[in-house]
Amino acid sequence: MRTDPKGLMRKHLLMLTVMLTVGTGCDNVEWGGIDVELKPPPESARPVSVEAGQNDPPGPKNYSGPLLLAGIRNGERADFVVVGEVHPDVLREFPDARFPEDQGRLAALTAPGTEWVLFSDGVRVGRMVTEASGPAQGFCGSRTEVSGVVELVPSAAGAERLLAMPASDVSPRPYEPYRAIRHQYDQRVATLTIAGDALRDYSAVYPPLGMLDARDHIQAYQLRHAPGEAVAATFMHEDELAIAPPGPRAYALFVIGEQDGAEYDMAYSWYREVDAEGKGAPRYFDHLDWDNDGTDEILLDVLGANRRWFAALGRRDGTWARTFQDSCGSSSAAGG
Repeated sequence: MRTDPKGLMRKHLLMLTVMLTVGTGCDNVEWGGIDVELKPPPESARPVSVEAGQNDPPGPKNYSGPLLLAGIRNGERADFVVVGEVHPDVLREFPDARFPEDQGRLAALTAPGTEWVLFSDGVRVGRMVTEASGPAQGFCGSRTEVSGVVELVPSAAGAERLLAMPASDVSPRPYEPYRAIRHQYDQRVATLTIAGDALRDYSAVYPPLGMLDARDHIQAYQLRHAPGEAVAATFMHEDELAIAPPGPRAYALFVIGEQDGAEYDMAYSWYREVDAEGKGAPRYFDHLDWDNDGTDEILLDVLGANRRWFAALGRRDGTWARTFQDSCGSSSAAGG
């Protein structure tokens, strides 16, 4: 049986005409001697406009995550500086100039009497109650410093570098065994080899007195769920790992080596040349799973010519990547 294409087209046009004449009200329409009542679909069945949400307030949306602080202990006391705000899988500068309400939240979180949970080498080690807060000195931007007496578990009595997060956000996190890791001979040798390979990759000038003379900082550590230890090191050329003016051809090189059996493989490198980007010498500060996703992140302390700032590393598709750096660490701002 043959199908009449014109008949199909007429039916299609008829249906289309009915659809197009449906309004948002309830009407009686006479069509070919038949009264047809046209009703709008239920509210839940109506298609959503592609412009839905166009009446929402414009501009960026604020997000309230826990704060991350980095501090150095001196005896029974410690001074902490606000690093940033923890968002899912990333750090953000805090306070954010786009959100005036951040200032009020910062004041409330750093007021005397507020409690912080302390971490070192990736595990919870104690607490601190804020005694005083004020502007931080030597850091870029408008940073806040928090200080107080720290209470540490006995095994972490020797910990000097500490991270802190508000007790109101992370108090459910359990205490875990703390173990301070000291770098070993094979790790020290590995950083020299890894750094030498990195300099060749970057086509950088080799230190005239060798890599050992250029190495200014080294730290071994153990990440959670990692099969072996890791080691981080910073190498300086014609410069020092301090807030100080660099030499004319200075550079900094930061490397991470991760254990693979008896060997250490390069896991990350960051080369920063003063002539191209200004001084910014990174060094390992500490590590912690601050976003509570099951994977540790690494915090770096970065030293410039006149000030310091923070950067962070996180895993991206199985490799380390720089996931955060203060805006003052950009090439255009790093000279200060």
